Amino acid sequence: MRDFLEILLRKGGHDVRLADDAPAGIVAVGTFKPDMIITDLRLKTGSGMDVLAAARRLSPQTPVLMVTAFATAETAVAAMKLGAFHYLIKPFKVDELQVQVERALEVRGLKQENQALREHLLGSSAQAQLLGDSASMREVQDIIAKVAQTRTNVLVTGESGTGKELVARAIHLRGPRADAPFLVFHCGAVPEGLLESELFGHVKGAFTGATHHKPGIFEAAKGGTVFLDEIGELPVNMQVKLLRVLQERVVHRVGGQGGLEVDARVIAATHRDLPKRVAQGAFREDLYYRLNVIQIRMPPLRDRREDIPRLCEAFLTRLNSDLGTAVLSITDEALAVLAKHDYPGNVRELQNILERGVTLSGGTVLDVDGLPEHIRGAPRSTLPTPVDAADLPAEGVDLVALVEAYERALLEKALKATGGRKKRAAALLKLTFRSFRYRAQKLGIGGVDVDLEEEDREE
Repeated sequence: MRDFLEILLRKGGHDVRLADDAPAGIVAVGTFKPDMIITDLRLKTGSGMDVLAAARRLSPQTPVLMVTAFATAETAVAAMKLGAFHYLIKPFKVDELQVQVERALEVRGLKQENQALREHLLGSSAQAQLLGDSASMREVQDIIAKVAQTRTNVLVTGESGTGKELVARAIHLRGPRADAPFLVFHCGAVPEGLLESELFGHVKGAFTGATHHKPGIFEAAKGGTVFLDEIGELPVNMQVKLLRVLQERVVHRVGGQGGLEVDARVIAATHRDLPKRVAQGAFREDLYYRLNVIQIRMPPLRDRREDIPRLCEAFLTRLNSDLGTAVLSITDEALAVLAKHDYPGNVRELQNILERGVTLSGGTVLDVDGLPEHIRGAPRSTLPTPVDAADLPAEGVDLVALVEAYERALLEKALKATGGRKKRAAALLKLTFRSFRYRAQKLGIGGVDVDLEEEDREE
């Protein structure tokens, strides 16, 4: 049968490799990288299920056609659950086989086209923040390409504004789960009392206000990717439950009986030093190692200044499209000024600087004058004097820049007075911590990220 299929497929113009048992077939999958696999269920050594499982691991987008003379409903269901493209019963008609081969190759071709389109979009849309020819960014891009085809857990680390969520999206879009949902969950943005329900769902009547069944984010992902942003903010009691889900791939809805199997890849991100939090007892060591199978560290922009010109070019293109402007280029002088800045807000700060410049520009070229004062070299610690409305100069004032400079100076003075502790700085300015953090991120202001629990203990 194997020899017959080889002759038939070669006459159809296909390149064919043969293997007479599961181990040899698995080797061929890894080395030949076929566009399609045809395997019998029963083999001399091993089974077609072994080949199917290996194909899902080594070449997830390769369709697998299973054939067998010993069909049962159980084996058919098992094969389809593992991802078999189709299941043929021997003896089969040659025409039937040829139809399935052509269908499988057509699906494979469509997937490749979609992949190419996604790769194009990755480079031309919001994924522009991942652009860069620096050694550190090339390393990031290489790891993304390698892990995208697997379901391995990934931990993305780096300062705020470096593009951690974009890394997660790139991994999702470049892998076999790209057509399934990509769901983002910010672990520090949900009240602790609602965390379990949001993550794992609840049943009707589980608590006051639970008027209907609600799936959690893991269940809603449906074969896609769950991105757990700022995983370091997750309370310890929820860390235990998350660990169980990662180990068992089963979720238990709040108030429900039994568990629900889930199939979702997990990518987590944090700007915190998780090993330090593990040592402090604020983060479970077993969960850390479960999440940190592959780590991708996003470098701060100040460590890859050579990427700034390319980033500026990509951002200008996108901003012109979004804002309806026509700023076509940026001067060498402006680029030189941008290259000297330390970017505590990283790539997000660069994007905000350019958006401000493009918005206020009246021409087609962004020059040094279009950059904020603190970028051009004005002292950042000087608190500007408010303008009296009665003394408004005849030439007018840049209200947006004035308010931004005043707000920046106040936030920076508050941070300096509190040793960089954002929670205490927020209290000095009569702001909530979340409001202070939002304003600081918007203005690209850094500061020492001190563990909030540690601050509470000190207070």
